[in-house]
Amino acid sequence: MSAPHFVVHNDSDTVGVVVVEDVKTGMDLTGWKMESDETINVKALNDIPLGHKVALTDFKDGDAVLKYGHDIGKIVEDVAIGGHVHTHNLKTKKW
Repeated sequence: MSAPHFVVHNDSDTVGVVVVEDVKTGMDLTGWKMESDETINVKALNDIPLGHKVALTDFKDGDAVLKYGHDIGKIVEDVAIGGHVHTHNLKTKKW
């Protein structure tokens, strides 16, 4: 496998972390699931900056997001597979 565009730490994660610069809308992205050593593919629906997250499932408002096998917050607007997930549509559940 060539270098991945994003990594997924746990098989249960619902987002992957972009590890390259310049992910552009429409790109076919390759991801690496570290826990199971699998390769997955997703089409980018948005430009996604380095270090931001790509959705691996369709999210509805209120859905939990899993990263590193842990609930990291809730979606506050719908996001489709391949969409950009970050502070504009992901909020902590504490407030």
